[in-house]
Amino acid sequence: MREIELLSPAKNADIGIEAIRHGADAVYIGATSFGARAAAGNSIEDIARLVEYAHLFKARVYVTVNTIIFDNEMKDAEELIWKLHGIKVDALIIQDLRLLSLNLPPIPLHASTQMDNRTVEKVEKLAQLGFPQVVLARELTIKQISDIHKQCPDTELEVFVHGALCVSLSGRCNASEALFGRSANRGECAQVCRMKFDLKADGHTLVKDKHLLSLRDNCQINNLEQLLLAGATSLKIEGRLKDADYVKNITAAYSAALNAVIAKHPEKFCRRSSGHTTPYFTPDIYKSFNRGFVKNVNKPEANLDTPKSMGEPVDRSTQLHNGDGLCYIDKGQLVGFRISNVERFRPIRNIHYFRNQDAEWDKLLAKPSSTRAIYVDISITDSSITMTDEDGIYAAIDIDSTNYELARSPQTENIKRQMSKLGGTIFEARTVDVNLRKNFFIPSSQLATWRRQLSEQLTAERLRFYPQIEQKHSPMVIPTEEPYELNHSSQTPLMICHHCIRRQLGLCLKQGGQKAEMTLTMANGTVFRLDFDCKNCLMYVYKK
Repeated sequence: MREIELLSPAKNADIGIEAIRHGADAVYIGATSFGARAAAGNSIEDIARLVEYAHLFKARVYVTVNTIIFDNEMKDAEELIWKLHGIKVDALIIQDLRLLSLNLPPIPLHASTQMDNRTVEKVEKLAQLGFPQVVLARELTIKQISDIHKQCPDTELEVFVHGALCVSLSGRCNASEALFGRSANRGECAQVCRMKFDLKADGHTLVKDKHLLSLRDNCQINNLEQLLLAGATSLKIEGRLKDADYVKNITAAYSAALNAVIAKHPEKFCRRSSGHTTPYFTPDIYKSFNRGFVKNVNKPEANLDTPKSMGEPVDRSTQLHNGDGLCYIDKGQLVGFRISNVERFRPIRNIHYFRNQDAEWDKLLAKPSSTRAIYVDISITDSSITMTDEDGIYAAIDIDSTNYELARSPQTENIKRQMSKLGGTIFEARTVDVNLRKNFFIPSSQLATWRRQLSEQLTAERLRFYPQIEQKHSPMVIPTEEPYELNHSSQTPLMICHHCIRRQLGLCLKQGGQKAEMTLTMANGTVFRLDFDCKNCLMYVYKK
């Protein structure tokens, strides 16, 4: 049976805890430095707090150290990694293979998607280097994932299932560094792809002032079964810069969808972590930030009109509220406004509205919106009380029932009711079995004391028996190419894309489009040359 994890993003420790409460089996978070989202750094102390909470549910915490690291930073990186190992982080997600030359603690290393993990050969190489888990490129097809799994069956495959898509192959975008000195591979992406461009063919303007490289978002919620059957082990939600309401909603939605798939294949798959979640709302992926969703991650299309969130389509059944934010496209431009008085709002005919902010939804998710609990079975005899959780870990207290008087009325139901009151803990009573020889009267205060003692003991036992995985490393030197950040070679493409502007605009050469020299021009006058590898369906972007 294959353990499956739903992997959610955490901008900070509190959001990571909410992800676990809403159904994540693992979370990934940035540390103080060397993360591909420089704006989402966290202290060692905060990560330690997240780790302790996650481990109570057998959930894992991965830390991103997934940037290119310069020589003068290697010592700092090594010190950071040792600190992360000291707080029992479960794995590091890394990009720079030169980290393998350091004196590393016995902590598992996962290969970041920034390594451009697209082929069987690449994953085989990473497996040989000792990577137990590989984050695959976002643009792979189900068949490509299946082929990799068949050739590398012992390597766990991490697949992005939701969120933003990079227009360039992961780790192969140099546009931000080339234009602004802000490297995407150093965590400082300026999101050039979200800007406006003019498209010209042989000097003639075809498209003006459009977001030609700004991809719609990824959504695989209806493809989870195919992904699992293809060999995916970790289902990853993008969004380490997203706020708590996004993480709550998207995590809860995918957790429910994943549970439904596993229920169809109980002999093949199970969840990696423990416990069950009870959300207090109905998840809806369209209510969280989205630019619309691509139909095919292998041939993604751009949202030409806006890189901003469109939200959910509005129709006659939509219940609007005061304070809602609506938007629509007018002459190719996004127009947005807020409803101040819903009773007086009158939609314009032939305008297709979207709600990108739901005031009542925001209020709902601003409150505690889910609980997560671990089932326990409680057994009471004349000499002991035990509390055993769903993983078989238990706590016990010795008692002496002869210290209590006989009751005048039946006590079994009261004992069961009192011992089941586990609110404020991570546990939920599944069964309470009372096997006392006589009908003893045990005060509710005593039952509450036993209940608290058992809960505290079992909480400590869960942390003590947490299945921490270690992986020993021997320093090795891996030949690597000099990064673009150090050479700025004009021969290096700024982007390599599966997104093809020709294809989206109906100009594909395979479908009758005419050959022409195509260029993109930014608002500041910078010009880019487009080259097309039609055989492999790739588009290359060079600075002209």
